[in-house]
Amino acid sequence: MAQKAANVKRDKKITWKEIKRQKTLLIISFFVTIYGIVFYYWPLTGWIMAFQNYKPKNGLLGSKFVGFDKFKFLFEDATFLRVIRNTFCMGALNLLTSTVMAILFAVLLNEIRSTIAKKTVQTISYLPHFLSWIIVTGILHDALSSTGIVNDLLMRANIIDQAINFFAYPKYFWPIVAFANCWKETGWNAIIYLSAITAIDPSLYEAASIDGASRLQKIRYITLPGIKPTIMILLLMNIGNVLNAGFEVQYILGNGLVKSVSDTIDIYVLKWGISQNDFSLGTAAGIFKSVVSIALIVICNQLAKRAGEERLF
Repeated sequence: MAQKAANVKRDKKITWKEIKRQKTLLIISFFVTIYGIVFYYWPLTGWIMAFQNYKPKNGLLGSKFVGFDKFKFLFEDATFLRVIRNTFCMGALNLLTSTVMAILFAVLLNEIRSTIAKKTVQTISYLPHFLSWIIVTGILHDALSSTGIVNDLLMRANIIDQAINFFAYPKYFWPIVAFANCWKETGWNAIIYLSAITAIDPSLYEAASIDGASRLQKIRYITLPGIKPTIMILLLMNIGNVLNAGFEVQYILGNGLVKSVSDTIDIYVLKWGISQNDFSLGTAAGIFKSVVSIALIVICNQLAKRAGEERLF
């Protein structure tokens, strides 16, 4: 019994000693934890509005509870079902194109032998990431306008006879959004793939060269398999953002002619939650998006686990 008490006392001394040694890290962790609680978890109390007929003058405690009436209204609203389709399709298209383009760009950039050229191209490629969507959509709108460079090039090449109003046809809107997202984020997204490529053992490339492998064969059998775990992890992380298809691009470039394909859940929430002062309905739509995002991550993670691939948990 005395030995056990001595061991407990020694463990306590070791614990306090460790706490003192890590006090700086613990202090930083404390403030980060408080930040997370205040700005990420405390606002979740506002979700209660989705189950109320919320009135600002009555507050959360004074508003009448209506159960799942707001969710029922959402799924009976044809407009909301349409924006779900738009959001999911644009989100999936953005995920597919941005992932493929980032991998392709990283692989091609890795094949550049000149260090100066590689760094120059990489720096230029991720600069658009720091531009606001207002600037990007302005550039895009000017380029695709009737007098823009795209129409000018198409007419000079005799591909079209007269200028096309790209923002007047719904069939062009989703590709335009995907292109804007790719142009802005490809360079930035490629950084992590380039890091994964640099972690591949150089002796594998040397052995492949001795065996007479071409550059394409090295990419196929060494580079791509080497970054496969990174690709899987990033896909699983980004799959939850499928319903975060965006707001700025669709809101700025959208108009009455393409409204049927441009409206997203975020725009729907803005119109109902702010314009119509129905905060409960807007909150319900936001909860739906969050729940679906979590479900997508869990389902895809389980599928990756069954397939023997890298997974998040």
